[in-house]
Amino acid sequence: MKQRIHHCLVATVLLATSFAGSTARSAETITFSEHIAPIVFENCASCHRSKEAAPFSLLNYRDVQKRGELILTVVEDRYMPPWHVQSKDYVFQDHRGLTETEVALISDWVESGMAEGDSSKLPALPKFTGGWQLGEPDLVVSMKEGYTLYAEGPDIYRNFVVPLNLDEDKWIQAIKFRPGVRSVVHHSLFYYDTSGDARQRDAADPVPGFKTMGRGTERGGAIGGWALGGTPKMLPDGLAYRLPKGSDLILSTHFHPSGKEETEVSTVGFYFADEPPSQRFTGIQLPPVFGALAGINIPAGDSAYTKTDSFVLPVDVKAFGISAHAHYLGKCMSMTATLPGGEVKELMTIPDWDFSWQESYRFDGYISLPAGTRLDSEVVWDNSEDNFNNPNVPPKRVR
Repeated sequence: MKQRIHHCLVATVLLATSFAGSTARSAETITFSEHIAPIVFENCASCHRSKEAAPFSLLNYRDVQKRGELILTVVEDRYMPPWHVQSKDYVFQDHRGLTETEVALISDWVESGMAEGDSSKLPALPKFTGGWQLGEPDLVVSMKEGYTLYAEGPDIYRNFVVPLNLDEDKWIQAIKFRPGVRSVVHHSLFYYDTSGDARQRDAADPVPGFKTMGRGTERGGAIGGWALGGTPKMLPDGLAYRLPKGSDLILSTHFHPSGKEETEVSTVGFYFADEPPSQRFTGIQLPPVFGALAGINIPAGDSAYTKTDSFVLPVDVKAFGISAHAHYLGKCMSMTATLPGGEVKELMTIPDWDFSWQESYRFDGYISLPAGTRLDSEVVWDNSEDNFNNPNVPPKRVR
């Protein structure tokens, strides 16, 4: 019998719906309470509220009205709601995107003067739980002390030990990471350590945290991670990460200075399963190790530096999710699956990479990929002066 394994497919790199149209509704009848609030509450409020990633709130008429022109611009340009992944063969859960009719309603509302309308027709606000998108966590922990990052200088990678004080094994279904200062935290990878090695490294360093991960924590205790723009998701039923009793949580965090000195204290919320999982799962990175072994060496001025990688599945697989990771020079990326019979399926394409939205995407149901399926990934970087995200002016070689 062939072994069946769940996989989360990941395209990685080392460096760091349709809109427009018109509506037959008279513009004079369009009001915030009746027509615009339902769109905003459904598609924007989860992020545009207190203690979430967005820079301002959109929970009432005044919040929306004073930014009406900006909102219209970003929805017509397809910049908001943020959704960057595509696939012609598969559907993703929690797809964000406005219909042509919704965008046209916003356009007509803004152009007609942004009337508030009858407040009795205002829909109820969605129910949110104090900054925790998945509800109240089973365990909340924070860094023991703040780490102060200088105002200017090179990016920093540093590891922080957070004692969990668990007296029994736990099984993790989801982790919510909350950076204290979002402007300086690019990503954080999560590990556990039961050896005490991380504590020793932390104690030996006079500054909070330590620089280099030990092999034990790197190879045996990975339990996920967070990147800028990421949102937490529960693992499918029957799947969970094991968190052994006595574990310390290790936050392996990448910082970039914001222009002023900042002190970061990260907070983490754990969501535990009631029982051990019924099956194990793993992930596949292409290129592996976030591209560290791919020989990335991007000449200054190269607008389409490309790396490809492939992997043939040795066993039958049920895939449930896919994600991507890149830094400022990222341009576009894709992953396909060529089935044993030769049919090619598009697992993911991100045609216009956005450094600020590094999400994990969950397929709408499992995808069956039989043994012998070849996975192919392609990542393209833009190191030219036309890339307005390029941190180097003029561009310089990046490895």
